[in-house]
Amino acid sequence: MSGTFVVGFDGSEAAHRALDFAIERAAAQGGTVLIAHVLEWSPYSFLTPTELEERHKRRREELERAETALMAPVVKKVSGRGAEIESVIRYGKIADVLCEIAKDEKAAQIFIGRDGHSALGARVFGSVASALVQTAPVPCTIVP
Repeated sequence: MSGTFVVGFDGSEAAHRALDFAIERAAAQGGTVLIAHVLEWSPYSFLTPTELEERHKRRREELERAETALMAPVVKKVSGRGAEIESVIRYGKIADVLCEIAKDEKAAQIFIGRDGHSALGARVFGSVASALVQTAPVPCTIVP
């Protein structure tokens, strides 16, 4: 069975564990790993044209920084481990965007790392893992 495995990646130790786990599975099954980084971005509806222009400039800068500082190094590091590696960077709510990517890519599974927040912290601040297991279009693996 081959397919695409989407890995939510933020550069954390937990994300690296999830990526390693997904690569092992993809290599064993002849699949592809799509490393997905989501930059959270909240839209503002009351901006002047000048403010909008500045905001778009900052957005482009963030995308470039994420690509050069986070994604390119990790893709280089994990390439050659038996699975095809791709990457994508998008803006939005993390769980929603990971679900969109999974649908668009016809992914077989989504992997994310658990960051160790307490149950209380997850209830107060929300949790990407909880949102994914409730809304994902494909199975999710939460890697401890």
